[in-house]
Amino acid sequence: MDTEDTGEFVLPRSRLANERLHAMIPGGAHTYAKGDDQYPENLAPVISHGRGAHVWDIDGNRYIEYGSGLRSVSLGHAHPRVIEAVRRELDRGSNFVRPSIVEVEAAERFLATVPTAEMVKFAKNGSDATTAAVRLARAATGRPRVALCADHPFFSVDDWFIGTTPMSAGVPAATDELTVAFPYGDLAATEELLTRYRDEVACLILEPATHTEPPPGYLAGLRELADRHGCVLIFDEMITGFRWSEAGAQGLYGVVPDLSTFGKALGNGFAVSALAGRRDLMERGGLRHSGDRVFLLSTTHGAETHSLAAAMAVLTTYVEEGVTARLHTLGERLAAGVRDAAADMGVGDHVVVRGRASNLVFATLDENRQPSQQYRTLFLRRLLAGGVLAPSFVVSSALGDADIDHTIDVVAQACAVYRKALDAADPTPWLAGRPVKPVFRRLA
Repeated sequence: MDTEDTGEFVLPRSRLANERLHAMIPGGAHTYAKGDDQYPENLAPVISHGRGAHVWDIDGNRYIEYGSGLRSVSLGHAHPRVIEAVRRELDRGSNFVRPSIVEVEAAERFLATVPTAEMVKFAKNGSDATTAAVRLARAATGRPRVALCADHPFFSVDDWFIGTTPMSAGVPAATDELTVAFPYGDLAATEELLTRYRDEVACLILEPATHTEPPPGYLAGLRELADRHGCVLIFDEMITGFRWSEAGAQGLYGVVPDLSTFGKALGNGFAVSALAGRRDLMERGGLRHSGDRVFLLSTTHGAETHSLAAAMAVLTTYVEEGVTARLHTLGERLAAGVRDAAADMGVGDHVVVRGRASNLVFATLDENRQPSQQYRTLFLRRLLAGGVLAPSFVVSSALGDADIDHTIDVVAQACAVYRKALDAADPTPWLAGRPVKPVFRRLA
């Protein structure tokens, strides 16, 4: 095994900065998915700045970045149209004691882009939006239980969801018991759940699509089940929103939920999320109804003018420039190249690209074709050494042909090392440290 095989690559300044982060910030990052435990040991770059599809770390290395900002920066970093819209608002003030006219304009733009919704309320993060949707469903139905899709990885930082994960410390069991789960794509199992908890389930909440397309008739079947059992259907469109279509997965598949939540791509990195849905439900959190008031969303910073300006610029750019179609074109080219490179190196059954072209992820499988954190570590290490920062292969529209070509070349080099590890039936010599870890686990 030579130096090229081991992928000698060091980040001394990033390593020191990570120590500083852990000294002051629990977990060393503000999102667990950005933690240094998600990267090979001592190879977690700390970012200096980004532009377009590239980022630079504080050690001076440049990377082609995938999964930008955990899928939030879909137009690329510092996108000119978004930045200009934000700059126009910064000199005009960002927060007032009454709504700004920007809130009117942003709501109109959003509802014009997502016409399946009748009202919208903005917030700063996805968890606030999904929890508000759950609270609204409980208020509207008078029922206590939440039914979430067990096959989807994340819905909220709040107790109703975190209690279902291995990181449930601090969540009372009584709270956890009010959340039940159903499998994606299985209408019969979902109906059995709704029957078992008859008149107790307030809502079904799920991502309408993820790494696989919904089975034919599945979303429409969920719509029918929700109607028949009197519960609220909630689509979490944090990821599918804009990447599937400008109007989200609901616009693509033609199934209208009662409520839906958007974020991620909506702000191109600026903090903004949205809860949208039927007027009769949403108005329960307003002032123009005769029932009990619902504390829906009330956030001091939910309507910061510069974040809403960013959202409007993103919505306009997606519609006018056909961004969703570009994301699919880029993703298709990348997926084909990675699959060919893996096959050429004899690891086509082990480095597996999955998902919709605009939202690609990869699986790293061992000699028994089982998911392996060790082989993921090897693969990530080689990508980093080649200037590719890729916890996923989720594309941004800022990528160019040269970026895709370089990525495929680096993947090919990584796959050559992967093949050697498979032949040895032991990737350990190529890891240079502990393997990467899953986000949700019981022990640190």
